[in-house]
Amino acid sequence: MALLSHICISHFTSTVPSSPLSASPTTFLHLSSLFPCSTRNIRGINLCSNLNFLHSEKTLLRHRHNNPCFSMASSSCCWTSLDETGKRSKRVWIWTNNKQVMIAAVERGWNTFIFPSHHRQLAHDWSSIAVICPLFVSEGEILDGQNKRVATFFDVSKPEELEGLRPDDEQAENIVVNLLDWQVIPAENIIAAFQSSRKTVFAISSNTSEAQVFLEALEHGLDGIVMKVEDVEPVLELKEYFDRRMEESSLLSLTKATVTHIQVAGMGDRVCVDLCSLMRPGEGLLVGSFARGLFLVHSECLESNYIASRPFRVNAGPVHAYVAVPGGRTCYLSELKSGKEVVVVDQQCQQRIAIVGRVKIETRPLILVEAKVESDNHTISILLQNAETVALVCPPKGDSVFFFFIYIFSGILLSFLKCCLLHHSGNTLLKTAIPVTSLKVGDEVLLRVQGCARHTGIEIQEFIVEK
Repeated sequence: MALLSHICISHFTSTVPSSPLSASPTTFLHLSSLFPCSTRNIRGINLCSNLNFLHSEKTLLRHRHNNPCFSMASSSCCWTSLDETGKRSKRVWIWTNNKQVMIAAVERGWNTFIFPSHHRQLAHDWSSIAVICPLFVSEGEILDGQNKRVATFFDVSKPEELEGLRPDDEQAENIVVNLLDWQVIPAENIIAAFQSSRKTVFAISSNTSEAQVFLEALEHGLDGIVMKVEDVEPVLELKEYFDRRMEESSLLSLTKATVTHIQVAGMGDRVCVDLCSLMRPGEGLLVGSFARGLFLVHSECLESNYIASRPFRVNAGPVHAYVAVPGGRTCYLSELKSGKEVVVVDQQCQQRIAIVGRVKIETRPLILVEAKVESDNHTISILLQNAETVALVCPPKGDSVFFFFIYIFSGILLSFLKCCLLHHSGNTLLKTAIPVTSLKVGDEVLLRVQGCARHTGIEIQEFIVEK
């Protein structure tokens, strides 16, 4: 079977389609609301268990002369796929004449292919080596193998043609648009016009950058992408993009650690990371002197009497320190620059990807913090600027543990519960972070414990000593 994915996660969701054209699963991705609300299993007693919902099987390419897609009855109402939260899913179709592109797509779980109407023999040939679902473009329509319409096709090169796309058009449940002129504004206009419609709108893309624009336009994105390519690389890049975004929907495993030593360390070059996103109380970046243990360094989103809050900034540490980036990798703080991506994590182990807008490196006084976890006798350390605005995130305690579990299992009351979790007695923060200037031996902070050996930021298995 082609790449079986059962991923019930919040930001991007991969589900098995009910479409008659999908004999084997096609990958769907769902971008949900700002706060995730799906239920999750909690493993053991660790509050921040790393939840992995991805189950995949190696794609089986096999001889099949009778494509099941041709024999299944078409029903347009099955095309609008919803996940368990009722949110519309994302879809990927492939338009290509390249056999290697087809194989790469099927191996990644995408098995719906579009062909020109005169290329039915090519579709038949490919169906003999892989389980695919062929569609055919013919005079403004997209037909299945039984010549039943499954989508309408529009070229859009001027405003009048864009206005011709109407949600109340009964021609088909699916619409494929080819935006030949502008892309961003037309995509946003389509999303706004079809937000209450059950129709599925695809946009044709020739590269991953275009696909990303369509998938993220107006925050919600279009319903699907038709990748029209003759090269394998865009297919690989698109899958990598989906994989990065799906990371945001899983919980990281964070561990409670106890501070064992604090020492003023002198002067050093520290890095302020300014993001293109605002951070909330409890959020920050994972930073550390050793790759085996990264501290959750809090953002400067908290108000004080002496300086205005900067909720886009993390005073992250010296230039040598590691910082977590997407894909389970790390890089040095000194390597960050505008346009790079980092992983933002909060006190409840939720993660999201943010873009770096600016990096500032300045010489400042530093303080050394060392900590240990109960299950490991190794010391993990971090150097930070010695200032009241620099803080480490601490584990949820007391009533906030109760609120954390409700946070995981109830998305409806999320906004209210976050207020309960983060605030106590007005605007006083309830143990979200501890400034390094107030940190004491015995205080507890959050760490990300992971493999220590790294090569160009990628975890590897080798002997290494860090001290």
